[in-house]
Amino acid sequence: MSADGYARPELLIDARELAGALGLTDAASAHPFAAPPIIVDARPAESFSQGHIPGAVSIDLWGFSLIDTDDAPREAFLWMIHHVLEQRGISDARPVVVYDDTTGMRAARVFWFLEYFGHPDARVLNGGFEGWLDARLPVSRDAVPPKGAEWRARPAPARAASRHDVAGRLGRADTVLLDTRSDDEYSGRVARARRGGAIPGAVHVEWARNLTAEGTFKPAGELKAMYDEAGVTPDKEVITYCQGGYRAAHGYLALRLLGYDHVRNYLGSWKEWGDHEELPVARMGNE
Repeated sequence: MSADGYARPELLIDARELAGALGLTDAASAHPFAAPPIIVDARPAESFSQGHIPGAVSIDLWGFSLIDTDDAPREAFLWMIHHVLEQRGISDARPVVVYDDTTGMRAARVFWFLEYFGHPDARVLNGGFEGWLDARLPVSRDAVPPKGAEWRARPAPARAASRHDVAGRLGRADTVLLDTRSDDEYSGRVARARRGGAIPGAVHVEWARNLTAEGTFKPAGELKAMYDEAGVTPDKEVITYCQGGYRAAHGYLALRLLGYDHVRNYLGSWKEWGDHEELPVARMGNE
């Protein structure tokens, strides 16, 4: 159990611990890795070029979204993501640490992909690059082309959900749908698909509520109280969703930190659900 009380503290790493493991500081540091880690910068490429953690590789997956979770397009999408990760040198032979500006949705999204493909040691830098800068740690502008790797992934289908999975679980007492979008999106005041609203029965915890003002994850006690109040409890299967699976991945990571085992990310999220007019929609009014 970590100082912050997380059931799975190994899913995060702080800036000074990472710097020590990379040999970037003089301070002695307990080495948390079995092999030298690959550091993944999930920010936009232009941010990476202006400065990054030394040795990091850039993986910007922001434009990669899936809006059709039928079997064939989903398999093609996931194959493409896996290929991109391999091309950046990722395999299960080396640990991976992912970061973005803070502890944000970009890093969480890459983390989710790594867990889905069965990576044995994937972590997120708590506090992100801003935390790295606040700690006055070294920054580089050098970009070394990554060497590709072969990764025989072991996908975990139980980490992902399709619209069919979600539709089949509507109204079930053993399942909770977690909407991680903004208040306006959840209520339907803002529609970013053919229809606005929420999946019927979904509870709402906006993803940014997982973080402190400094951009780090809140302690476990605060996270657990927030999710308990919303009815998101570990005895249920939890399916997270947002607009395209990014904020949903952040909710996924928060619950994994708390030790939830049965958590899925709905890949198509609201863009797919809201565009399929045969699927039910709940409108929360104009509160």
